[in-house]
Amino acid sequence: MLSRVANCLYWMSRYLERADNTARLLDVNLQLLLDGRALDERALAGHWIPIVQSAGDETLFSALYPRATAETVTEFLVFHPENPNSIQGSISQARENARMVRDQITGEVWEEINRLYLFLRQPQARAMARSSAVEFFQEIKASSLLLQGLTNATVLHNEGWLFQQAGKYLERADKTSRILDVRHTAFPARGAPEPVSQAGALEWAAVLRSCSAWDAYKSTHGSEVQPALVADFLLLSPDFPRSVRYCVQQLNHALRRISGVAESSFSNDAEKLAGRLLAELQFGTPAEIFDAGLHTSIDVLQSKLNDIGAALFKAYIFQAFLIQDSEQLHQQEEQQQQAASALSPG
Repeated sequence: MLSRVANCLYWMSRYLERADNTARLLDVNLQLLLDGRALDERALAGHWIPIVQSAGDETLFSALYPRATAETVTEFLVFHPENPNSIQGSISQARENARMVRDQITGEVWEEINRLYLFLRQPQARAMARSSAVEFFQEIKASSLLLQGLTNATVLHNEGWLFQQAGKYLERADKTSRILDVRHTAFPARGAPEPVSQAGALEWAAVLRSCSAWDAYKSTHGSEVQPALVADFLLLSPDFPRSVRYCVQQLNHALRRISGVAESSFSNDAEKLAGRLLAELQFGTPAEIFDAGLHTSIDVLQSKLNDIGAALFKAYIFQAFLIQDSEQLHQQEEQQQQAASALSPG
C-alpha cells in the first residue's frame, strides 16, 4: 500500500473519532448545566474552561474569546473556522482525506462522510445547535456510529482497514484520557480521592456518559459513583471498548497485523512502544496511578500515545528518498538508451 494512501485512511479515521468525542463531551456538559442553574459567571467559567483544556486548544480559545461560556465554548469547539479541531474542522479534514482515497473506501462510507460534511455547512446546523443542542449532537454521534458500522461491514479488512483501526483507537485512547483529565482537580495531588457528595457524583456520572460508559460502569460497579472507580474503569478496564487499556490493545493488534509480526516481538518503534504501553496498562493498578497522581499519570500516558503516533508515521508514512546527483542520473539514462539501441532491429 502507498504511504500516501495509508496516511489518508489513518487520518480520516482519527478526525472522525475526534469529532465524535467532542460531540459527546459537549452534549453531556450542556445537559449537566441543567442541574446547576444557580451557578454564577465565575463558576460557569470554571465549568467550561476544563472542556477547552481537554481539547488542548486553550491558547487559541483565549485569543478568540474574552471568557468561557456555554455559547463561546460550543461555537469554538463546533463551528469556529480557525479551530482545526472543531467538529466542523475535523469532519472537513476527514472528508478531504476520504476524497483522496475514494478507491479505498466504499460508496456507502463516502456518502455518509459527505452527507455529514454538507449538513454541518448548512445554516440549519447552527440553528439546530442553538435550539436543540441534544438533537444536534445526537446527529453527530449517530453518524459516527453509522460510519464505524459501515466501515466494518463494507470495507475490505486489509491493510487500509487496519490503518483506519490504528487511527481510531489511538485517537479514542487519547480522548478518553483527556475527558477523564477534565476532573483531575477533584483528585488529591497524590493518593486516591475520598467519596464525593451527590453533586460531585453527578459530575462524575457526566464523565462516564461522555464516554458512553454509564451503563457499562453500573453493570460492573453498581449505581454508586466513586471517582477512584471511574478512573479505574476508564483507564484499565479490559472489556469496555472506550477504556484506554482496551484501545491500546486494539491499536497494538492492528499494528502487528499490518507488519505480520507476532505479539511477542516487534519490527519497528511503533510496535515496540504500543506493546510496552499495553503491558504497563495490563499489569498496572489503580493504586500505582493514584500514588503518582492522576493528572501526572495522564500526562505521561498522553505523551506515550503521541510517541506511538510519531513512530507509526516514521515507520509507514514518512519514507526517505535517495537523491542521486545529476551525473549519476545522466549515466543511467545513457545506459538505458544504449540498451534500447541494442534491442532495436538492424
